Amino acid sequence: MKVKRLALAACSALSIAAHAQAETLTIATVNNGDMIRMQKLSGAFTEQNPDIDLEWVTLEENVLRQRVTTDIATKGGQYDIMTIGTYEVPIWAKQDWLVPLDFGAEYDVDDLLPAIRAGLSQDGTLYAAPFYGESSFVMYRKDLFEEAGLEMPEAPTWDFIAEAARKITDKENEIYGICLRGKAGWGENMAFLTAMANSFGARWFDMEWKPQFDQPEWKEALQFYVDLMNDAGPPGASSNGFNENLALFQTGKCGMWIDATVAASFVTNPEESQVADKVGFALAPDKGLGKRGNWLWAWSLAIPAGSQKIDAAKKFIAWATGKDYAALVADKEGWANVPPGTRTSLYENPAYQEAAPFAELTLKSIQAADPTHPTVEEVPYVGVQFVAIPEFQGIGTAVGQQFSAALAGQSTVDQALSSAQTLAEREMMKAGYIN
Repeated sequence: MKVKRLALAACSALSIAAHAQAETLTIATVNNGDMIRMQKLSGAFTEQNPDIDLEWVTLEENVLRQRVTTDIATKGGQYDIMTIGTYEVPIWAKQDWLVPLDFGAEYDVDDLLPAIRAGLSQDGTLYAAPFYGESSFVMYRKDLFEEAGLEMPEAPTWDFIAEAARKITDKENEIYGICLRGKAGWGENMAFLTAMANSFGARWFDMEWKPQFDQPEWKEALQFYVDLMNDAGPPGASSNGFNENLALFQTGKCGMWIDATVAASFVTNPEESQVADKVGFALAPDKGLGKRGNWLWAWSLAIPAGSQKIDAAKKFIAWATGKDYAALVADKEGWANVPPGTRTSLYENPAYQEAAPFAELTLKSIQAADPTHPTVEEVPYVGVQFVAIPEFQGIGTAVGQQFSAALAGQSTVDQALSSAQTLAEREMMKAGYIN
């Protein structure tokens, strides 16, 4: 018995010593449902890697972007792994701010969806690994459509969406025909509005980098959005981003929601959504000009060049974005909740296809988005719901504030567009794009 106790004590001492010597990875991430799930399941990683501890910094989307951008630009070194998107990766890779990612053969980098992999690479080298990929599409209440005698086409027009939203709105019972992003931010309301404006024929800049907010296409798009939200949107919409609209939809207050395809698993999960069995899906709307209002994005894990723990960080990223993690989620939470939009093998998996009624439309939407030709007219930039230049973060957020104010009734659409044109021209002159 004494020998057994001594052996246990020795094991305990070894465990404590190993833990004391463990490297701690500080991971900055966004407070979206898939990331919260990753944190919950990350014990599987630390069990396999007792020499690595994880410290999570979980932030709201706009705050995360601000913090990681400041940290990497100033070489602050606060984080070993950052959650960043398709916008930042090529820009930061060019600045040598990110560590190139080279994983072993079992990671199967060729399994990544081509559009997602290309957006996270620079000169053919991967600089961030996709945790989930997304486009955007329409999520709608089939029961409300049926009651109103409406049938959602797989490829609706904006005019149909507007007509349907107004028809199914029942403000007395707090059912709003449509929920759309209104919270200011280049990755919040401007992600939605830029993708929408593309389908109206609008663009951020012409081929000489002159801002285009003084053109009729932007006026038509923004006026359509503001009028629709005033008639059929929820109160306080100018404060609503992805998470706020998700909560509204899950509690039965939205007839339609046009947003990220990644939301599909959350609105159809009966443990989280009161309308889980009533949800249908359709492609993002168009105006008949050849472009739909859908975007392309990947929330991804990357290592800032200033990290002193690159090997451990790579090990975690390979785990969190690899096939084994997908299998872990499927085992614990069901196939429908596996992070979507990153791997071809997922969309070829019969178990996933059966569990995820949104799988086919998600893949179609991702494949249809074209960052190199995002708009009806020719443009000098790459990016569907953003413009891949360093200055866009500041300009996009400032324009988003003007458009959020118009939605809130604090200014007119014309005033918002005039202010957007002025500030965009000023910043583009300052940056040397135009004289």
